[in-house]
Amino acid sequence: MSNDDDARIPGVDVAAEGQRLLRVGGDKGPSLSERLGARLQHLGYRSPLHRLRLRGRFPLRLVAVPADPIAGDAGVGERLLAGRLVHAGHNAGAATAAFDDPAAPPAWRDWVNGFAWLRDLAAATERGPGARVAEPLVARWLDANAEFDAASWRPDLCASRLLFGAAYAPYILASNDHVYRSAVLNAMARWARHLDRAVDKCPDGIGRVTAFAGMVAAGLLIAGGETRQARGEAGLAKALEALLLPDGGIATRAPVDQIVLLELLLLLEAVYAARREPAAAPVGQALARLLPALKAMTMGDGRPGHWHGSSGIDAGRVAAALALAGGDAVQPARHGADSGYQRLTAGRTILVVDAGPPPVARVAVGAHAGTLAFELSDGPQPLVVNCGGARGLPRQLSPELAAGLRTTAAHSTLVLDDINSTRIRPDGALGRGVEEVVTHRQESEEGHWLDLAHDGYARRHGVRHRRRLFLSADGTDLRGEDALEPLHPRRKPVGRIDVRFHLGAGIEALPTADGLGALLRLPSGRVWQFRARGGALAVEASLWIADDCRSVPTQQLVVSARAEEPVSWSFKRSGK
Repeated sequence: MSNDDDARIPGVDVAAEGQRLLRVGGDKGPSLSERLGARLQHLGYRSPLHRLRLRGRFPLRLVAVPADPIAGDAGVGERLLAGRLVHAGHNAGAATAAFDDPAAPPAWRDWVNGFAWLRDLAAATERGPGARVAEPLVARWLDANAEFDAASWRPDLCASRLLFGAAYAPYILASNDHVYRSAVLNAMARWARHLDRAVDKCPDGIGRVTAFAGMVAAGLLIAGGETRQARGEAGLAKALEALLLPDGGIATRAPVDQIVLLELLLLLEAVYAARREPAAAPVGQALARLLPALKAMTMGDGRPGHWHGSSGIDAGRVAAALALAGGDAVQPARHGADSGYQRLTAGRTILVVDAGPPPVARVAVGAHAGTLAFELSDGPQPLVVNCGGARGLPRQLSPELAAGLRTTAAHSTLVLDDINSTRIRPDGALGRGVEEVVTHRQESEEGHWLDLAHDGYARRHGVRHRRRLFLSADGTDLRGEDALEPLHPRRKPVGRIDVRFHLGAGIEALPTADGLGALLRLPSGRVWQFRARGGALAVEASLWIADDCRSVPTQQLVVSARAEEPVSWSFKRSGK
């Protein structure tokens, strides 16, 4: 086969299995009336009337104590034992920290105010030493947040405190101080009553699901909660339907949110188990849909790909959650009919493509403009990646780096004139751009074909990006073609395109003598050959965000051409 043939895709009619996904109203966040309504609600929650509504009988004890199935971070717990609250890169003294510290990252404030630190503390010590740390911290929190505060009394944080407070009751309710114990139990009852009134106003997304899960937990674990449980289960079912797509994908399109949701549902199952009750049907149904979709995002190293803010999620965390949910026996989904992600597997090779429009602004914070990007792994070795994201990391990235990771150029896809395929607005939300993605897929004994297109450049440049992919049946040959197709026959594309392939950490790219290809040496010793046709190839510097927050220097292959020229390329593995 000649060098030119190496970059051609075998001909096939790929229209057999097609789909069209739309992003309707995707750039619209909360309306002005919704924002004003939220402010008025907060004013109402500060009123004497709301304080009166929070009064009532408080429990003498919890009906049951669930066992949290999810392990915390023992390293963070050891720091807590040493008197330090360390999370999201922020380090504060447990005896002096301000829970509303404006200098602390939002992730730290949520972790502290949601009592998620109890999980980490329990991973490091038994309840005796742990209680000596936890109870003074809880007492300080109660003193500082006795009344409504818009940040610490957010519905999802109230729910989080209920879930973690119940699961780790031996750590916060072991005291012989009856005044303290009564204060904690009374606070839990007040959080539940606040949820009764605030949960319906919680915005769509993970936070709304968390809020209803906490409401269900309060109904199960605080005496006399049958009505609250029933209402919580009805709301949870609707919140899950809004967040979890029919194919098991998640509306935010971020794998880190799939992990968070999976762990939340497992904890809620533990609450039901503590009461010796079967979990409500929507919980089991959500898990059944979620597992194959999450496994579809997982690459050869056991980590989900870097999509829409997710970065370097620890493979052990993913494996543990999947095992607890019975996911080991579940096959990964191949075709994301609703989420848009497409998974191709052949031999040792795994290819995942983002073939859906970006998430709508109402449910996603920090989403990326990386439509039609793909990730490719050879066994456990990431070969082609996206640069990463700012979520799920142990500390914050710089604002400049976090913003750069969201751009189209930080993804393995085509970029026109260095313009994002979907606009990233100054407020951080995704604006207009990709509204439609069309996918055709076909498989045969010869291999797998994908024919993809998005309209992100249609409004501004009158073209659509079309990407065609072929993966051979043995997984040793991936071929692609990227082109800009004019929406009007008489109008030709103008400008410059760059088709970028960000390489995995540790891969060395050696350009060939003819300037049309490169040898890719993997850390394992394997070699892949890259060839390009229709543009000039350059090997440039790139970076990849590791799960420990390191910015790892890497390389990228960049094929540059005039916008009217299609670019063909291929990755072929050498040897077996």
